[in-house]
Amino acid sequence: MIAIVGLISPFFALIALGFLAGRVAKLPIDGLAWMNLFIVYVSLPALFFQLLSKTPVEELASGSFVIGTTAATFAVFAAGLAIALLRRAGLPAATIQGLAGAYGNIGYMGPGLALVALGPKAAVPVALVFCFDNTLHFVMAPLMMALAGGRSDGLGALAKGVAVKVFTHPFILATIVGIGAAIVGLRLPEPADRLLALLAAAAAPCALFAMGVTLALRPLRRVPIELSTIVPLKLVLHPLAVWLALGLIGGVDPLWIKAAVLLASLPTATNVFVIAQQYQVWVERASAAVLVTTVVSVATVTTILYLLSSGMLPADPFAH
Repeated sequence: MIAIVGLISPFFALIALGFLAGRVAKLPIDGLAWMNLFIVYVSLPALFFQLLSKTPVEELASGSFVIGTTAATFAVFAAGLAIALLRRAGLPAATIQGLAGAYGNIGYMGPGLALVALGPKAAVPVALVFCFDNTLHFVMAPLMMALAGGRSDGLGALAKGVAVKVFTHPFILATIVGIGAAIVGLRLPEPADRLLALLAAAAAPCALFAMGVTLALRPLRRVPIELSTIVPLKLVLHPLAVWLALGLIGGVDPLWIKAAVLLASLPTATNVFVIAQQYQVWVERASAAVLVTTVVSVATVTTILYLLSSGMLPADPFAH
C-alpha cells in the first residue's frame, strides 16, 4: 500500500498545489485560458499521438473492450439519471446528475495516472475509453436536453452538432491520426519526435495543476444531498460495473481491464460543470460534485489501485 500511495500521491499533490495557488494568488479564472488551450489542444493530443502511433496495429482493434466499457458507463449514467428523476428532479438537472455519476476525469487525470501505474502498454485502452466515453457523453447531453425541450433545432441539427463536437475534439482527432500513423507505419523525424515527447511530458503536470486552480476558484458553499448517491455511483459503482462488464465479455487483456477500471474510478470530470454552465442547470451543485468526488477519490483511487496491483481484485471476476 505504501508503494501505491507513493505512486499516486504526486498526482493529487499537483491538484493540491493548484488548489493552494488558486486560493493564495487571487487571480481571475480567465487566467487559466491559455494553459487550458495548451493542455487541450497541444500537450494531451501530442501524448495520445505519440503513444498510439508507436503501437502495433493488431493491438488497436478491440470491439468487445469498447462495447464493455461504454455499456458499463452508459448503465451508470442511466442509473444516476433514474435516481434523480425519482427524486423529482427535472430531466435537465437529472441529466447533469447522471453525467456527474458516470463522466470521469479521464482527460486530465487518466493518461498520466494510468501510464505511471500500469506502464506504456496502457496507452491503447486509455485512448479507446477516452474516445468512446466522451462520444457517449457528447451524444447524451444534447440529446437529453433536446428531449427536455431545451432545443428546438430538429433531429438533423442535433445530429450535426454532436458529430462536429465529436470529430473536432482535439483528443479524438489526435487518437484518429495516431491510429492512422500506426497503420501506415509512419515514423516522424527525430526532432519532431523529441518535440512531441516534450509536449507529452507537460500534459499531466499542467492538467492537474490547472484542475486544482479551477476547483479553488469555484468555492463549495454547501454539499448537495444528491452527492450521497453521486459519490458512490462515480467512485464505487462505475469501476465495479466496468470490471463486471469486461469479465462477462471475457478474453480481454488483464492490463486493459486494470486500465479501464482505474479510469472508471476517477472523480467527476470538470466537463460536467462546463455542460451544466452551457445549459444553465444545476451549475453550482455540478461544481460541488467535481470538488467532493476529487477529494474523496484520493482514498478510493488509491484503494482500487492497490487492490488491482496486489491481485486482491482479479482482472477476471469470473475466473475459476
